[in-house]
Amino acid sequence: MKQEKTAIVPTRAQDYPEWYQQVIKAADLAESSPVRGCMVIKPWGYALWENVQRELDRRFKRTGHRNAYFPLFIPMSYLQREAEHVEGFAKECAVVTHSRLEADEDGILHPASELDEPLIVRPTSETIIGELFARWAQSYRDLPLLINQWANVVRWEMRPRIFLRTTEFLWQEGHTAHATKEEALEETEMILDLYANFAEEYLAMPVIRGEKTEGERFPGAVSTLCIESMMQDRKALQAGTSHFLGQNFSKASGIKFLSKESKEEFAWTTSWGVSTRLIGGVIMSHGDDDGLIAPPRIAPAHAVILPVTPRNADREAILDHCRKLQNELSDLRYHGEPLRVEFDDRDLRGGEKLWQWIKKGVPLTLEVGPRDIESDSVFLGRRDQGRRERHSLSRSELVGEVVSILDQIQETLFNRAKTFRDQNSAEIDSESDFRDFFTPAESDPTEIHGGFAYAFWAGDAEMEERLRRELKVTIRCEPFNHDETGTCLFTGQPNARRVIFAKAY
Repeated sequence: MKQEKTAIVPTRAQDYPEWYQQVIKAADLAESSPVRGCMVIKPWGYALWENVQRELDRRFKRTGHRNAYFPLFIPMSYLQREAEHVEGFAKECAVVTHSRLEADEDGILHPASELDEPLIVRPTSETIIGELFARWAQSYRDLPLLINQWANVVRWEMRPRIFLRTTEFLWQEGHTAHATKEEALEETEMILDLYANFAEEYLAMPVIRGEKTEGERFPGAVSTLCIESMMQDRKALQAGTSHFLGQNFSKASGIKFLSKESKEEFAWTTSWGVSTRLIGGVIMSHGDDDGLIAPPRIAPAHAVILPVTPRNADREAILDHCRKLQNELSDLRYHGEPLRVEFDDRDLRGGEKLWQWIKKGVPLTLEVGPRDIESDSVFLGRRDQGRRERHSLSRSELVGEVVSILDQIQETLFNRAKTFRDQNSAEIDSESDFRDFFTPAESDPTEIHGGFAYAFWAGDAEMEERLRRELKVTIRCEPFNHDETGTCLFTGQPNARRVIFAKAY
C-alpha cells in the first residue's frame, strides 16, 4: 500500500523532536535568532501569545491583580539575600559587569567601565519585587499587594528548543503579599485553578493539578503547585506553577507590616507564572503530520477565505463576493470577540495557498469559486478532521453555524488530547514493570514510549535522583484527589503516596 504524503517530514512517529521543529517552520511561528539560544517569534506565533496574554490578563484583573513593571537588571546582592533561591538559579544567570564600550586603536570594541556591583539579567523577580514590597507594605491596611508583570526573562540555556527552552523567553510573573498564611495559601490555590481552567478551556490542553516534591520545588518556596499536561510523545510538560513562599522572601527582603494588634510581622508571599512554552504545548498537544492545529479560542484567525479563480474573467467578481463574506462573518461574535477572518487574495495557486493555511493550523478554510457563487455556498474544511474531510455548505448555514462549528473543534481537540493521555497513563506497582514502561525497545531507542506512571513513592530523594539519572524520569507531581496510600515500589516502605512519574520537557 502506497504511503500517503504528509506536509511535515519527518512524521511524529519517525522523529518527534524534528517533527516539532518542522511544524514551527511550516507554520511560520518562530525561528532561531543570531544570538545563540534565543528565538525570534514571528507574527503568527506572536498572535498566539497575544491571545494567551489577552485572556490571562483579563482573568488576573478580574481577581483583583494589577499590572506593573520592574527593572530588567537586579543587583547581585539582592539574590544573595535568599541563599536557596540564588543557589537554584546561579548556573542560569546572565551577569552584566561593565557599563559601556570603547574602541581601541584598531577600532575594536571592548568593555570599558566596570560596575561597582554586577547586575543580574532578570531570571525571575522575587528578590527585586521583594525590595519594592518592603517599601509599599507598612501597615495591614496596605495588604494584600496583588501585582502581575508581563516581561522577558533570561536563563542561560545549554540545550535550547524553540518555545520550550530558550535563553530569553516571554512570560507573566505574579507576585503577592498577604497579612496571613491562610490568605497566601488561598491565593496560591486560586491561581493554580485559574491556570488549569485556562489551559483546558482555551488551549484545549487537559492538565493534572498537583504539588511538586521537595526536589522539584521552586528555589526558596515552601510549596510549589503545578499543572502537568501530556504531549503526543507521551512526555510531560509543566504548563504553569504557583508558589507559596511562606515568609522566606519577606524575611530576606524585610517585607514587614504593622498588624491590627500593632505588632510588627513579616508578610506571607506568593509568586506564579506561565510562559511562551504554552505555545510549544499547543503544538505538541494538537499538531498532526500536516502541521499545527490551533484551538479556535486562541487561533490568530478562526477562518480563512480562499478565492478559487480558474479564469481571469471571474477573478474580480469572486474577490468581491469573498470580501462581502469576510465582512459578514467578521460581524459575528465568538466568545465575546469579533470572529477573526482572513481573506487570502494573493496571486498564488489555490492548492498552494490552501496547504499554507493547513500547516498554520487555521481552524476553518472556506474555498469560494464560480460554482460556489452560483449556489451561494462555500467549500468548508475543518482542520481537526484532516485534509480530505471537506464539504459544501450554504452561505446561510455557514453564518448560522460557524460559532458552533468552532466550539465543536475546540471540544474535539480537548477530548482527543484527554483520551490520548488516559490511554497512555497506568498505575504501576512493581519496579520491573516501571522500568519496562520507561524503556524503549532495543531495536529502536528513539521510539515513542512511556507516559504517566502512577506509582507509590515513599519520599526517598536518593531514589528520585537515581531514576532521573538512569531513566531520565522525574516525579511531575503528587496529584490532588489521590489520597490512597500503599507500599513504595522502590523501597518497600508502607504508607507511600501515589505520585506521577514521567519523562518531561
